[in-house]
Amino acid sequence: MVLKTFGWSFAVTALGLVAAVLYDGWTALGLVAILSILEISLSFDNAVVNAGILKKMNAFWQKIFLTIGILIAVFGMRLVFPVVIVAVSAKLGPIEAVDLALTDKNQYQQYVTDAHPSIAAFGGMFLLMIFLDFIFEDRDIKWLGWLERPLAKLGKIDMLSACIAMIVLLITSMTFATHAHQHGGTHVDKAQTVLISGLAGLITYLIVGGLSSFFENRLEEEEEREHEAEEEAERAGKPRSAVALAGKAAFFMFLYLEVLDASFSFDGVIGAFAITNDIVLMALGLGIGAMYVRSLTVYLVRQGTLDDYVYLEHGAHYAIGALAVILLVTIQYEINEIITGLIGVVLIGWSFWSSVRRNKALAAAEGKAEASKEEVTSGV
Repeated sequence: MVLKTFGWSFAVTALGLVAAVLYDGWTALGLVAILSILEISLSFDNAVVNAGILKKMNAFWQKIFLTIGILIAVFGMRLVFPVVIVAVSAKLGPIEAVDLALTDKNQYQQYVTDAHPSIAAFGGMFLLMIFLDFIFEDRDIKWLGWLERPLAKLGKIDMLSACIAMIVLLITSMTFATHAHQHGGTHVDKAQTVLISGLAGLITYLIVGGLSSFFENRLEEEEEREHEAEEEAERAGKPRSAVALAGKAAFFMFLYLEVLDASFSFDGVIGAFAITNDIVLMALGLGIGAMYVRSLTVYLVRQGTLDDYVYLEHGAHYAIGALAVILLVTIQYEINEIITGLIGVVLIGWSFWSSVRRNKALAAAEGKAEASKEEVTSGV
């Protein structure tokens, strides 16, 4: 099972490390290994959240997620995206931006760093909306009940998540954005840039998430109707529309997953510059890490881990909330990537431990119930 799920990740790791040695020797191999670990540690919560969405999709779309999705993740976000940032911010052509990335790495790093406020605002708002929608939803299973119960009651207010997100964006644009951190330690006013980018992140979430939820709900409704009228439909020989609806639902969930992955990758791409400004090594290291995150997502789905450890999804969403706040704060202040990664690991580890304790308590309760039944039947 492990080899089947992680086989491609192992193969990509071997090829990536060999390519690093051929490109720039053993030092490059060490840098690529560090970048891979950085990406995995920062994106573990991404894998848990992705698994919660991916388990609703069939085997075909799971395969698409691992093939086309990984191409988008590796080549799109880890290689093309930093070049696009430079091209847009420096008003260069794509070829000029690529040439700059390969020939003048310091200048390239400066352009990417200067574009960080807009990237952080977009990604921060997108992730913040994911977190807010999660904590304001009334769920049967609650992890931190003392916090989640009152928030679920507040969640009955329409558009509360969007209102809070816009308030956070306004505060961010009037505080952190007015002294945004730039290359060389200088600070400039990026209030307008942050405001526009944050609104773009909010709008992207509302559009992609809204379409995904719409088609998912349509699919569920159609499945219920088909279940009720299954025998009648078979006798009449009517064609079923479930496949078409599943295709639409799966497509928009896939699109949502890719935007979600893009938002998670922002901190990894920016943080990678603290290790190296070589775009080739960056793409190799982050690409290997992204491949493991993809494989881990599928592993969680196939093993049913989220069903067995019910608080994992909660922990991942709290980590998303923390990452959203961190991204917004980094508009003005530098925060070490180790801190960012550790916060996510601690929250997910805590939720896993809580899930294990819950499972043990349920097992003990079931054992006592069975013992009581045996005593009653034996007449004791």
